[in-house]
Amino acid sequence: MLGKTLRQQRELLKANDRSYSLRQVALRVGIEPAYLSKIERGDMPPPGEETIKKLAIELSLDSDVLLALAGKVSTDLQEVIRKRPQLFADLIRQLREVPDDAIVRVVREVSDGNW
Repeated sequence: MLGKTLRQQRELLKANDRSYSLRQVALRVGIEPAYLSKIERGDMPPPGEETIKKLAIELSLDSDVLLALAGKVSTDLQEVIRKRPQLFADLIRQLREVPDDAIVRVVREVSDGNW
């Protein structure tokens, strides 16, 4: 799913700006064009976190979403989870069946800091 998402976004951007060719995007991100092509086709396992983050920035995508599509979690989130693993495991399992609007309310409440 990661490769398909990357290719779709790159092609969408390329429709209006030729600088989003596979070759040019790969070079700006610091990888070989052939490697990016293989990632987009799903012929290679997902790249590392830093490459995914660079691709996210280059293609105006959310790095956490791309990491999730790659089956990964960002290093900063891993650190948060490691500090309270049981609590986060319980929380995530409880949220599995909760509708999105309820999760948004929880996130807003936490962000607001109104305890």
